[in-house]
This record gives sequence, structure tokens and C-alpha cells, in this order.
Amino acid sequence: MDVYINQKRVRLRPQQAIGKGGEADVYRLNRTTAVKLFKPPSHPDFEGMAEAQQGARERLALHQQKLRQFPQSLPERVISPQALVMNQNGQRILGYTMPLLTHAEVLLRYCDLRFRQTIDTQAVVDLFLDLHETVAKLHFADVVIGDFNDLNILVQGTQAFVIDADSFQFGSFPCSVFTARFVDPLLCDPQGTQPILCRPYSWESDWYAFTVMLMQALLFVDPYGGVYKPSDPAQRLPQAARPLHRVTVFHPQVRYPKPALPCDRLPEPLLNHFRQVFEQDWRGEFPRSLLENLRWHICPSCGAEHARSTCPSCAKSIGIAPPPGSVQVTTVLQTDGVILAATLTSGQLQWLVWEEGQFKREDGTVVLTGDLSPMFDWHLQGQTTWIAQQGQAVGLPTTERIAVDSYQGRPQFAVNNRHRYWLHQGQLLRDHAVVGEVLAGQTQFWVGPRFGLGFYRAGQLNGAFVFDADRSGINDRLSLSMGTGTMVAAHCTFSQSLGWLFVTLQEQGMLQQRCWVIAPTGQVVALAEVGEWATTASGLCPHWAVEEALLVATDEGIIRVQVEQGRLIVQRRFPETEPFVQSGCQLLAAPQGLYTVGSQTIQLLQL
Repeated sequence: MDVYINQKRVRLRPQQAIGKGGEADVYRLNRTTAVKLFKPPSHPDFEGMAEAQQGARERLALHQQKLRQFPQSLPERVISPQALVMNQNGQRILGYTMPLLTHAEVLLRYCDLRFRQTIDTQAVVDLFLDLHETVAKLHFADVVIGDFNDLNILVQGTQAFVIDADSFQFGSFPCSVFTARFVDPLLCDPQGTQPILCRPYSWESDWYAFTVMLMQALLFVDPYGGVYKPSDPAQRLPQAARPLHRVTVFHPQVRYPKPALPCDRLPEPLLNHFRQVFEQDWRGEFPRSLLENLRWHICPSCGAEHARSTCPSCAKSIGIAPPPGSVQVTTVLQTDGVILAATLTSGQLQWLVWEEGQFKREDGTVVLTGDLSPMFDWHLQGQTTWIAQQGQAVGLPTTERIAVDSYQGRPQFAVNNRHRYWLHQGQLLRDHAVVGEVLAGQTQFWVGPRFGLGFYRAGQLNGAFVFDADRSGINDRLSLSMGTGTMVAAHCTFSQSLGWLFVTLQEQGMLQQRCWVIAPTGQVVALAEVGEWATTASGLCPHWAVEEALLVATDEGIIRVQVEQGRLIVQRRFPETEPFVQSGCQLLAAPQGLYTVGSQTIQLLQL
């Protein structure tokens, strides 16, 4: 695709694509600059979608004036438009250039417990102090962010950068897009079945969204999380409608999610502020002092992390143990550190744990010393521990080094019991043998015991493929229609006969989870929009595939999901496991029972 920047022709290739959203594609221009191109009505993502095509026309028409009048001298953390990207005759704006951020994570990941186990909570407080300053400066410049959400904040260390500035509200240009999880319900139709923006944004609505993001980052639950089960059936609501009725996670008939941090770990003034905003409709600038006075501690007695003067866990009375039942539970590992990886090899459990600066395997062998980092991915293959990071994978203790490509900052490296696989310079390799050609820098893949699968989304290109775990060759005739949304996360798990690919997309302001069940031939056996049982934002896969079924841990116990006539159904529930599992914990099925893997505990359940 040819475009013109400062009257010079520039060719943008699919290999340069670095991001895709519902409205635009983003390309790398050079080491310091990115190009954002708005999708035209003819974009393949809009094929057969008349409403989306009309929206693209209106968006492009608006930006012919809006980008020319974009405010200057905004805060340094705002990724503002630099040069306009034009068509050949210089009459039409197609997009704009902007500073390129590298090694940055979307703020959404900071609300995920698995990702955050490697990040100090006080650093997250500093991050929101930084974001607070940027929001206040934007409002001083008479600019409203509008569609303020955790996908348009990029994080480097404790610095928060605001992207998608073209949607800002200023002057005579309103912001018309919204994200349902962050839009102020005061701006929505109170009689609706879900939040839909129907009134103009304001600086107060920016602070509402800021408060939502802060609560998610501190407690790992959004204000309307949990499950609402009113005793009166007449009071039941669709989950999406709860913000319109202020039914928050603090409601006495909402079941608080198990993986979330208990509310009492926060100081009372901050908790009160959350309640005032989400239950009593208080609006205004977020009180900066609530962040400046927030100090996190690790209790020396019980190890709980909290931000109070005394440990709330130690202050509670000892809980009552669950009654004996049909589940026999054996604690295999309990650590004060962090469990980084766990897998089964020939039915035998293997793990990697970080404790007091040491990375240890299940036999106590120290494979590495140092600090935790969210940029590391860990893979266990027999006695070898692989650490993958930007640009390379290293096998320990052999110190073998392999150059690997990345996809959205994550190294593309995988193992099974027999081989290791990676992407490098547009090739998929298995033990240094070429399996096939892929789209360089734009491909994500996974591998199981029998086969692997992958996909790419770059600009106007979309594709998917499967490959045999032992033989060369790629079958790229696989068709996965992922729509127009922004990809939030993708993960996959395999049995011998099937691969289960889960993709989380943000489309039209809503998060949607889809699952494709795929055979080794590339045939799509089932495709379904999935429920809360499949939700994870980590990109890791906590589910465990067993032949043609999937075992999933939920807050109400383990469930078994089955493929039936192209659909996914919950075939069986195991409520007796409820005291021992929670949503997001990893499951590993072995001959001796079912292992559950949390961040600090591994247990063996025998039903």
C-alpha cells in the first residue's frame, strides 16, 4: 500500500503492521515512528457489513477537519499526531504518523493476576499517579479523552502513555465511540439492557473511567464484577445492565470473585471513594491524595499484601475448614514465592518456582538467580528450563541460545515433550528444521502433542494454519473469521485429537470471547461465543483438554465442556471441587488425579 507523508511516497507492507483495532491499522514506519491508517469502507474487515462501511466513511470524513485542527502542546505522555498521511494527490487524509512506543504493555494486562505476580504493587500506584497528572493536564488544555479505556493506555515501567488521541473530544469535535466497561452510566440510557453512550463526554466521565481502571488494577475485579444472584427473581438483571442499576461488586447479593484481592486489603478512605463513585454517583476529579497516601506492605506473619496499618487477614478469625466430602486433597507445593510454570511430562508433574531471588525446579535445582520480570516466558521440557524473552530463548542448564521472533512483544517459542519450535525471520522451525513459511513479525502460534496451530492479523491480511508436530509443511487453508475488533488476548490448549483456541476481542466497546475447536486436519469442529467460564486476559491457558472435552476451573468448581454437533456445552459440573479451585487456576490431568496450580500452591485432587 502506497501513502504520502510530507509529500513523499511511502510503501507500507503487511510485515510492518504492529497493531489492529476496530477502526484503524498501525504500521511501523521506522525505529521511532508509527503510522496509523484509518480503515476505508473497502477494508476486508468490513466485507458484507454495510453499517460498518458507513461508519468508516463518516470517520474518514470527520478526520479531514479534525486532524487539521488537533490541539498542540499536549502533555508529553500523549501520543499525539505528528504528520498527516495523505493520498497521492494530497487531497485526502488517510491517517497520521505518531511516536512509536516499544516494549510497552496495554494497561489491561496490569489487571491480570498472572501478569502482575511479577510486578510490585507500589509500582502500579506510581503508574496511576503518572496517569493522573496526564489526565489533569489534558483537562486544563480543554481536551476530554472520551473513550478512556485500558486498551488505549500503554505502560512502560511506571509511565502511562495515552494513545488513540484522534478520538479525543475538543472544540466542535465530539467523541462518539465508547467502551462499555468504562463509559459513565450517567451518560447512558438508564432503561437500556447495556451501557450505550447517548450524552456527550465530560472531564468528569474521564475521571469515572480512571477510577474503574484503578479499581481493576488494585483488586483484579471491575466495579460490576462477580455474579449477581438476587433472592428475588424479579430483581434479576442481565450482567451488561448492572452498571445502569449500580449493582456493584460491593452489593450483598453479588458473589465476590475468588481470584480478586479481598476488598479489605485497601484502606477505608479509598474503598469509600469507590463506593461513592459506583453506587452513589459521585463525580469529580479523583482525589490525588488517595494515591499519594497508598502504601503497600507484606505481612511478616501471614504473607498477605495489604495497604492498611494492620493486616486484615491476621485480624480475621480463623476460617472454618470445608466439610469432608468426596474429594481427597493433597498439597504438593506451598511457596511464599511465585509459581511460574507447571506441566506434565509422561504423567509426572514438573514445575518452576521463584523464591527469594532463585528460580527452582521441582527437584530443588536452582536454574537461575535474579529478579522476576513480566517480560520472561517460561517453558519446561524434561530437565531443560527454557526462558524466552525479546529476541531469544535460552535453555538451562545447557545455555543453548535460539534467536526468535516476537508477536506483540511476546517471544514466539513453544515446546512439547519431543521438540522445540520457534519463529525466526518468517519461518516456523522445529529443532532448527524448517516447518514452513509464515508472515514475519505478525504470527502467533502454539503446539500440542500431535499438532500445532497459529494465525496472523496484519493490516488487510488475516490467516490461520495448522502443522504436524513431527513433519514439515503448513496447512494454511484454515479459515478463522475474527471480525473487526481489537485482539485483547489469545491462548490455546491441546489434546491428542483437538486444539481449543480462545480469542478475546473488543468489538463495539464490548469484550467478546470466542472459541474455535480445531482438528489436526485444520477442520473447525466447533465455533462458539463462550461464557464466563472461558474468560482470561492473560494470554495463558488455564484450561486442560482431555480427548474431545475441556476441563475448566471456575469459582463454583470444575466443569467439563464437550463438543456436541458443532456447539460447546457444559456436559458435567463437579460442585464438590468448589472449595479447592477458582477461575483462572491451571488444571493438569494425570493418572493419579487432577492437579490444580495457583500462584503459590499446587494441589492434587482425587475425586
